[in-house]
Amino acid sequence: MPRPDAIRTPDACFADLPDFPWQPRYRDDLAGYEGLRMARIDEGPEDADRVFLCLHGQPAWSFLYRHMIPVFLDTGARVVAPDLYGFGRSDKPVDDGTYTFGFHRQSLVALIEALDLRRITLVVQDWGGILGLTIPPDMADRFDRLLVMDTVLGLGGGSTDGFDAWRRMHGEHPDYDMAALFMEYVPGMSDKVAAAYAAPFPDARYRAGARRFPFLVMTDPDMEGVEISRRAARWWSSEFRGDSFMAVGEEDKLIPPWLMKRMHEILGITRPPLMLSEAGHFVQETHGADVARAALAAWAEDPEG
Repeated sequence: MPRPDAIRTPDACFADLPDFPWQPRYRDDLAGYEGLRMARIDEGPEDADRVFLCLHGQPAWSFLYRHMIPVFLDTGARVVAPDLYGFGRSDKPVDDGTYTFGFHRQSLVALIEALDLRRITLVVQDWGGILGLTIPPDMADRFDRLLVMDTVLGLGGGSTDGFDAWRRMHGEHPDYDMAALFMEYVPGMSDKVAAAYAAPFPDARYRAGARRFPFLVMTDPDMEGVEISRRAARWWSSEFRGDSFMAVGEEDKLIPPWLMKRMHEILGITRPPLMLSEAGHFVQETHGADVARAALAAWAEDPEG
């Protein structure tokens, strides 16, 4: 049973997920989060030489990585794809105020430490990057590669028209049709795939985390997470000694290509980004396997540094 301050999406909601054969593994003993269950996909040898840590954003969950996971596993690596609290199969605190930048970030730090993950390739998009990109500076010995897609560091420098519309929609219609939203952002998505994305959120009680995220994005300089994000930006550009690869959805309205170009500079990536002319915000959904293969090929043939 979940803690009294949280609820848990019934397992029946996740029946018959398309192209997602992996069974979740759980931890309810993360330091500082005792009794709150975090789910993750955790495949491949636990003693593998390489770990791909795949972090999703809002309002997705680890299902987003289903096209990339097999490509990473084929290298003999371990793949860990957690569901953030409030998403996927992880427990969902019911109080919207529980969800803060620090709450989410520290839960990922606790998971990395609990699993003792090392030689990590960090794979991020959306909030997975807003959170995940701030973590390696504090545990640099655990990370040596980065695969980044359509995300930013929250530096408090304003917003885009697309994101302003996204935030406004969440304020005006917090209980929107989740499946319909995914079908709008990914034209041609099947009803079954859209239903899988919506599966963790059977009604409004389960949506506290999804409701909060747009209002946590650090668009103003006094917001929580700005200082640690600015410190991370300095670290990526001057101290990271690993290898990086960026893929950009050219049709992304939330994080447009010009902003990703700026992120390319901030993160100190020297290799040109992979520009995906037909991709929008959810690159993993439409081009996941191709991006994974392209990153692996680039790292094998022309390693940076």
